[in-house]
Amino acid sequence: MSRPIEALIDSSALKHNLTLLKQKAGNRFMWAVVKANAYGHDLGLLLNDFGIADGLALLDINEAVAVRAKGWKKPVLLIEGFFDFDDLQIVDDLNLETLVHSEWQIELLKKKSFENKLRVHIKLNSGMNRLGFKPERAAEVKGELEKLPNVEVADFVTHFANSEKSYRSDGVLPVSRQLANLSVIQKDSAQKCFSNSGAILWHPEAADDAVRAGIAMYGISPDDNFDSCDLNLIPVMTLRAKILGVQQLEKDDAVGYGSKFVASRPMRTGIVACGYADGYPRQKLENRYVLINGKKAPVIGSISMDMMNVDLSAIPEAEAGNWVELWGKNLSVNEVAKLHGSIGYELLANLSTRVRRKRI
Repeated sequence: MSRPIEALIDSSALKHNLTLLKQKAGNRFMWAVVKANAYGHDLGLLLNDFGIADGLALLDINEAVAVRAKGWKKPVLLIEGFFDFDDLQIVDDLNLETLVHSEWQIELLKKKSFENKLRVHIKLNSGMNRLGFKPERAAEVKGELEKLPNVEVADFVTHFANSEKSYRSDGVLPVSRQLANLSVIQKDSAQKCFSNSGAILWHPEAADDAVRAGIAMYGISPDDNFDSCDLNLIPVMTLRAKILGVQQLEKDDAVGYGSKFVASRPMRTGIVACGYADGYPRQKLENRYVLINGKKAPVIGSISMDMMNVDLSAIPEAEAGNWVELWGKNLSVNEVAKLHGSIGYELLANLSTRVRRKRI
């Protein structure tokens, strides 16, 4: 029998979220962002469900190879572009699309003869200062790419650093400022792809032609000041594990490595089959908890590689074999992340491959 920890993956929730985001996107082309193995949800497990979207955007060219091998016919975009010259043969063979964010990529494109039409997406740096050309170079870069045989410029792409609804309009880099930085390209006839999940939900002023649905597609609010239910989103993943055993502690008994928790009274604890090797965060902050039978059970002591301890004092009916919800439909991954000084994205992406994903 396998170890009793699993991530339940709700395909109907994914379809609900995709449909909702598609409606909000209107007539705009919608990329489903499935990088990092679909944010830890298992891309292969859910591939057919992403069919509601117009195309897949991913990072790893090996994932692109895999989705084509599994029969995905719609567009596939390398959202960080290609990484070396050898990638371009795969791009050509599999009819992939690619971001172009740097001069060195253009130089490699000049050296390649494409048998098929290659659609490229020009990445612009509108203020986030990761990848991309300065907006004032947009026309120049576009002209350079349009001179290449069998290369077609699809659109200009940027990424909003702060599309959360709670981000202040007078902050360092609100969406309005990034759009202002892009004003130089507004008269260009090329299409635009600016909106991430937050912009799809809260920034219609982006007024672009294509969008990229990411974290919201998985039922997680892009702004942790808002619950998923506030946005009519349904979490796709529920991480759960069973209680392996129960201990009865006396006053002054210690728990876990470093004996960082010492019982102030007699108490009953449960040992849960989940640890940091499963991707559960080890950082120790106060007020961490999990859910057992819908009730809060505080996490106590240090998280071990394969186990954690929880206080069962308020749940006398809890016993070995009971399921424990680490995050999911009843306990937001954003809330769990806050309790550990992290973000929901990180917890999802860090979920170990040893945790079985189970489609429901």
